[in-house]
Amino acid sequence: MKKNIYLYSPSSAVNDKAGFKRAVKRLITLGYEVEVDETALAIHQRFAGEDETRLAAIHRAAASGADVAMISRGGYGLTRLLPHIDYQAVEKAISKGMQFVGLSDFTAFQMALLAKTGAVTWAGPALTDFSSTDGVDDIMQACFDDLITGQGEGSGWRLPKLAAGAAEISAFTVEKAMLWWGNLAMLTSLVGTPYFPLIKNGILFIEDIGEHPYRIERMLAQLLQAGILGQQQAIIFGQFNGYKLASHDKGYKLTSVVEWLRSQVSIPVLTGLPFGHVPTKVLLPVGQTVTLAVEGRDAFLLWGHQH
Repeated sequence: MKKNIYLYSPSSAVNDKAGFKRAVKRLITLGYEVEVDETALAIHQRFAGEDETRLAAIHRAAASGADVAMISRGGYGLTRLLPHIDYQAVEKAISKGMQFVGLSDFTAFQMALLAKTGAVTWAGPALTDFSSTDGVDDIMQACFDDLITGQGEGSGWRLPKLAAGAAEISAFTVEKAMLWWGNLAMLTSLVGTPYFPLIKNGILFIEDIGEHPYRIERMLAQLLQAGILGQQQAIIFGQFNGYKLASHDKGYKLTSVVEWLRSQVSIPVLTGLPFGHVPTKVLLPVGQTVTLAVEGRDAFLLWGHQH
């Protein structure tokens, strides 16, 4: 039986209509049934329709009975909707087997849902990740297939080589910890609101695009000083890209931020996770209990079957 994907637009407007159509066609070619929400291509200012339009799209997605509800793109817009989402309806859909998947601005929805209900969603691709004229990344496609068929059990990656003089990360295992995440800017914007889940002894993974390392450090400092990072068992950096260093940085770069953070916390800080605004991305369950294992430069997040 073909798996069904419901496509909707809860955030920014879709500007690349040709890319949208190309991505839908590609999903169909890959063997999925695709249902496009009636307002997926709506436009109001920078948003995919007015707030009421996008809110209704979320609720139609939850009521669709699809196997996967996938956002068309990120951008910005979900924060405005958080007080009005029917979280119980979304949780009910998930309890019946629907998987909500997305990234970027979708962080706001995922964190709010986790805070309100504890329901598990997925950090993964948006429709735009299937729109490239160069095709779809093999790793992302394989991980998406695992999600939609219920075969995913975990993901692994190779930790980057350490710089000269850097301390080795000893082999360790963290068992039965909640995996949660955020596009860092979105995650930080929710601190102090009812939509920020209060997670202790978790594993937090983060990513972002277009943020200079000093802004990344500033956001991490806020999470640190708010007491959030110190309550976790590990922090994992995904991909941070799309920024440009300046001449007055004088050697200050993303690795400087990582080194600073490691000096501030007594937990492992790992890097290199293949997730973010990049073609190669794994899919990870947000709110799921997982095991993190590191041996040498090999790192694994394991969660077992989800169905």
